[in-house]
Amino acid sequence: MAAGETQLYAKVSNKLKVRGPSLLLEPLLGMGFPVHTALKALAATGRKTAEEASDWLRCHRNDPSLDDPIPQEYALFLCPTGSLLEQLQEFWRESKRQCTKNRAHEIFPHITLCDFFTCEDHKVECLYEALKRAGDRVRGSFPLVVPLALHSSISYLGFFVSDSPADVIREFATTFAMEVAVLADCTVKPCAKQLHLTLAHKFYPHHQRTLEQLARAIQPGHSCQWTAVLYSRDMRFVHYQTLRALFQYKPQNEDELTLSPGDYIFVDPTQQEETSKGWVIGTSQRTGCRGFLPENYTEQANESDTWVKHRTYTFSLAMDLASRKDGEASSRRNGEPHPPQTPRDVSSIQALQATIARKSVLVVRHGERVDQIFGKSWLQQCSTPDGKYYRPDLNFPCSLPRRSSGIKDFENDPPLSSCGIFQSRIAGEALLDSGIRITSVFTSPALRCVQTAKHILEELKLEKTIKIRVEPGIFEWTKWESGKTTPTLMTLDELQEAGFNVSMDYRPAFPLASLMPAESYDEYVNRCAVSVGWITSIRPRDVGVILIVGHGSALDSCTRPLLGLPPRDSGDFAQLVRKHETQESDSVWADEVSVRGKGKNTGHPRGLPLQPWGRALSQCFLGSSVPAPRVLGAPGGLVVLRKESV
Repeated sequence: MAAGETQLYAKVSNKLKVRGPSLLLEPLLGMGFPVHTALKALAATGRKTAEEASDWLRCHRNDPSLDDPIPQEYALFLCPTGSLLEQLQEFWRESKRQCTKNRAHEIFPHITLCDFFTCEDHKVECLYEALKRAGDRVRGSFPLVVPLALHSSISYLGFFVSDSPADVIREFATTFAMEVAVLADCTVKPCAKQLHLTLAHKFYPHHQRTLEQLARAIQPGHSCQWTAVLYSRDMRFVHYQTLRALFQYKPQNEDELTLSPGDYIFVDPTQQEETSKGWVIGTSQRTGCRGFLPENYTEQANESDTWVKHRTYTFSLAMDLASRKDGEASSRRNGEPHPPQTPRDVSSIQALQATIARKSVLVVRHGERVDQIFGKSWLQQCSTPDGKYYRPDLNFPCSLPRRSSGIKDFENDPPLSSCGIFQSRIAGEALLDSGIRITSVFTSPALRCVQTAKHILEELKLEKTIKIRVEPGIFEWTKWESGKTTPTLMTLDELQEAGFNVSMDYRPAFPLASLMPAESYDEYVNRCAVSVGWITSIRPRDVGVILIVGHGSALDSCTRPLLGLPPRDSGDFAQLVRKHETQESDSVWADEVSVRGKGKNTGHPRGLPLQPWGRALSQCFLGSSVPAPRVLGAPGGLVVLRKESV
């Protein structure tokens, strides 16, 4: 043990000799845990119970940093509760769904009182005492209602606290900092700037109006219990990327991490050079161990999700207990709820829903195509010498639709594999369970896209009531198609004969004959923009969701026009679509989209395991908050993006 560490542990022991072991520390010492690790466990779990701390120690038994004297960082926030919190959370969900994620979504609704500061593990209880003393000192002057004024700029939207109440809140923060300095010998910097509650930060400028409309539906004048909350975080991972495990993973090699659903993983983006595609090196918050993990088993999480709540001080409750002069005070230990305000709450919700009403567009990538699994020679593998189809593998489709020119045209217009059909059906099932109402369907003329649309509609029980409108304008970039001519695609008559409920009356933005081989990138993105504009201009009779089934490239080329964004550089676009094709990457579109994909072994030293996609799709669709735009992935294909547009 280093000399510095010995001095620190000696200091801890001397402190304990004076005060004696706490009620939480004593059981841990009785279990045989050393003092310094027991204190570390208590600090890491918020000093709630000895059981939680002992569980933390058992999980961290192989943590190489367990004996390192690294303290936690602490910060103090003022957080709303009750009706105001519900309104803010609704704003969080809708702003993320309509305008994609911004910096404000990374933390819960709050007013920052003190910046993060460090405190040694054996002094954490002093912070709790400082919080109580500071709260008791200002509780008599703390405002019953904190007035909030909406402020908006090109990159910031939030509520400012007016001067007089802000002075009281600053006095509380300053008092807390002074008490911490005396009791715990820590330097705390209270907030001296304009007190504010951020609603949105660093968003796209064209989203400002929508965000303002959503913010105006919030009624901050409602009285609420404001609570000062003390949080801690692991200072080692402040600037790391945070991932949340979606599925269980058992290591196949000794340098891999064990994953359980809900685990948080800290990933340093600057230390990923030695990883194979689709894999990352990270540190588990649950175990403290470091190793490789499959990125497609995780999703993006916020750093604040890993913060630990220690203690709270609720001002309205404290004031209520202090001001009551009769026996009613004893019945309000946890704060009496406000009188029912159902009519106002309902009207507020209705106003918010009316404000955020938009036409919805759902863009879906087709399911797994058969040639993606069996290669370019797949047709030779399933053809008899006389040109008839047979099924050599269970992942080949049971049959192929009849084409006037014979089986050879399937070579450049391949169908879905059996897994692709399953993916399409399970996506439709998830849409049905989530209550998303599809009112019209548009699809690329490629067979795999028409099949995907058909199976989704079948699971939605809409295959007979909604006709599939074939739009050649959203076909793949023809430069990527093999040959000097565009592939021979099935006609509407052939699709109808094969059992597809296609519309024979729909007039597409781009007729099939207008597709040019080897078109330029500018021609392609212009074709997609015009086609999407045409599709969204056709208003269905019922308010609902427009379903567009296209290719991996459509997730970018068909959605950026709706977002009001210019086309990507052709090189960036090609790299993006290539990632979709291999499905080996996460968070491909930064803040615009969040991607989940299946990785497969492509010759890298480490091949990705198969992900349980049935649960993945259901979980993604059925979640209470689906941000927009949002991309979901499945093995070999099915990627879904939801976009709300005016």
